Amino acid sequence: MKAKNKDQGRIIIKVGSNVLSRKDGSLDITRISALVDQISELRKQGYEIILVSSGAVAAGKSMIKPKGKLDLVSARQLYSAVGQVRLINQYYTLFDNHDLTCGQVLATKENFATRRHYLNQRNCMTVMLENGIIPIVNENDTISVNELMFTDNDELSGLVATMMNCKSLIILSNIDGIYNGNPNDKKSQVIKEIDTTKDNIEEYIQTTKSSAGRGGMQTKYNIARKIAEEGVEVVIANGKKENILLDLVNNPDTICTRFTASTKSVSNVKKWIAHSESFAKGEVHINQGAREALTGKGAVSLLPVGITHIEGAFEADDIVKLIDNNGQQIGVGCTAFSSEEVEKLIGQSNVKPVIHYDYLFID
Repeated sequence: MKAKNKDQGRIIIKVGSNVLSRKDGSLDITRISALVDQISELRKQGYEIILVSSGAVAAGKSMIKPKGKLDLVSARQLYSAVGQVRLINQYYTLFDNHDLTCGQVLATKENFATRRHYLNQRNCMTVMLENGIIPIVNENDTISVNELMFTDNDELSGLVATMMNCKSLIILSNIDGIYNGNPNDKKSQVIKEIDTTKDNIEEYIQTTKSSAGRGGMQTKYNIARKIAEEGVEVVIANGKKENILLDLVNNPDTICTRFTASTKSVSNVKKWIAHSESFAKGEVHINQGAREALTGKGAVSLLPVGITHIEGAFEADDIVKLIDNNGQQIGVGCTAFSSEEVEKLIGQSNVKPVIHYDYLFID
């Protein structure tokens, strides 16, 4: 993973709440300082770094005693509003000690919901990197509630990794990686490498979640697999180990789980569409012939003749799910027509594609 130039050396580092928090739930300033020291060294080695950092809620909890009992949403908004200020100030001071400047990027799912918002987000971080600024990304917990929420910052880091064409995504958790058994069992071992085209290890994934964050190893595995299939190497490692970042980059024998990056070329548009399933406004149901054509080796667009019916109300340029004749989702795409227009086109031949191949992602 040694960098030859900036484009080849762009790494996104995701740090979870369980790494940044002490046992009492307070912010671990010592750990944050150690991570900043390592990121500074990686910058000297020629890497571009994007940091996705949790910890705002944890930081706020240690600072505020609410007046009365709060519901979960209100508590999260209150703690994050105060905690994010403390968190970013801490990062700013620590990076400044290394003569580095960081900047804050707060994101919600809506920032990825449309192509325009997606490109605006990408442009913001690109400008920051071009000017030597380290983007520190976190979910905007003050307004991200219910359907606006990411699964957790693992999902956010995956979106940013593909959006910014990163070479590697490092996910720091509180265990060494994915084990072939219960991590608490001494007989269990870390699975060092996963090839998503060959390995099927779902049976090993632990479904428990951390006390500080919303995610768990299942989420990490799902995100890692998807991102690796889009050409980004993904590493899951223990963020509480000393010098873990430097070891991961410079020592190939460091204990962790690495997801091998696919060599398959995926366009930026398709990367956006691949992660847009949760924004889908409707469903387009297709017949067996269309399914076979779309899942074959050739590049094929979805024509009206292959559509049996649609569900939901959507406009042109909205994201829709593709459902086959067995009721299984096979992909997502950006439709060229509204639902009303598609209804009139169903079954017709010699008509413009409802979803062009360039705006179609097959699972």
